Amino acid sequence: MTAAVIVDIIRTASGRGKPGGALSAVHPADLLAQTLRALVERQDLDPELVDDVIAGCVGQVGDQAQNIARTALLVAGFPESVPGTSVDRQCGSSQQAVHFAAQGVMAGAYDIVIAGGVESMSRVPIGTSRSLGDPNAPLRARYPEGLANQGIGAELIAARWKLDRNALDSYAEQSHRRAAQTAAAGGFDNEIVPIDLPGGGQHLRDETVRPGTTLEGLAALKPAYFDEGYGRRFPEIEWHITAGNSSPLTDGASAALIMSEQKAAELGLTPRARFHSFAVGGSDPLLMLTAPIPVTHQILRRSGLSIEEIDAYEVNEAFASVPLAWAAEFNADPDKLNPRGGAIALGHPLGGSGVRLMATLLNHLEATGGRLGLQTMCEGGGLANATVIERL
Repeated sequence: MTAAVIVDIIRTASGRGKPGGALSAVHPADLLAQTLRALVERQDLDPELVDDVIAGCVGQVGDQAQNIARTALLVAGFPESVPGTSVDRQCGSSQQAVHFAAQGVMAGAYDIVIAGGVESMSRVPIGTSRSLGDPNAPLRARYPEGLANQGIGAELIAARWKLDRNALDSYAEQSHRRAAQTAAAGGFDNEIVPIDLPGGGQHLRDETVRPGTTLEGLAALKPAYFDEGYGRRFPEIEWHITAGNSSPLTDGASAALIMSEQKAAELGLTPRARFHSFAVGGSDPLLMLTAPIPVTHQILRRSGLSIEEIDAYEVNEAFASVPLAWAAEFNADPDKLNPRGGAIALGHPLGGSGVRLMATLLNHLEATGGRLGLQTMCEGGGLANATVIERL
């Protein structure tokens, strides 16, 4: 089978996903378009050679409707002959785009693909599509009590894995500290591309990283999801999840250039990583955020690897309880877990997060000489993707 490789992978710096955020004036199609254009320009690649553009996006409504992948590639100036499609696997949408792209290359259906994602949470707020109707109404026949929101899932995980407030806040403080230290050392420079702003200037710095985060400041925040009804339904909840130990609303985009090893050699391009293994799975849609655990077991079985053989793990920090529960399950080395900080600090632009994590993971492997990296992330509805890459 043809090997699929990453030739390059980039992202925008994060913007606060609310009005006035650094990227809030940029239309999401333009945000992704600038990222796509930067990707091909970095490799001096003729975009006409791209067989497909696959982009993750969760809020496919309003500014992000009507197949934003195709809109963005046209805005980027790609030839009209280049197709594009948009993917929604919730928070793992662009990681799934990567899977589809790499698997297409491995199957011989593609030579060159761009996989990426975008989310402008300032312009298309989370839950906008649900305001147009109730997509979960038919599920009540199977789940008569209804499904809770992700914050309740995060609280249930904290309770069931016995993660107290101090553990969650300490993890959040570490995320900001690691991200700030990496940024100060120039560790993100190779993955961040500048975004031109409508009023002039460029955005180049992660706006969501707070270098001055302290445990005392985090401890002062109130629980974000307290609800008496859910408290009666789930008496084990102790209400530890706050805005400080959760990922912030974020604007951002990302893109990866994926092709066959043969095509890279033909074009004189140097691959940076090879795709080693893939997995996708589901779990309880009420807990919702636990699926990274079974999907990691699945990918370790498929790959024949042990957790100790992995040099770095990127487990998306939607909420601090998610990577902490995952780490407890696998007795994972905490120094290998999100070593450059995660979504609590770097932001979580939903559809763009999967490729963002992979960019950070690959740059970390290159900087440290690591060989294997594992990425997994929880996704709405009780889903998760897992990917193992091998640095070349």
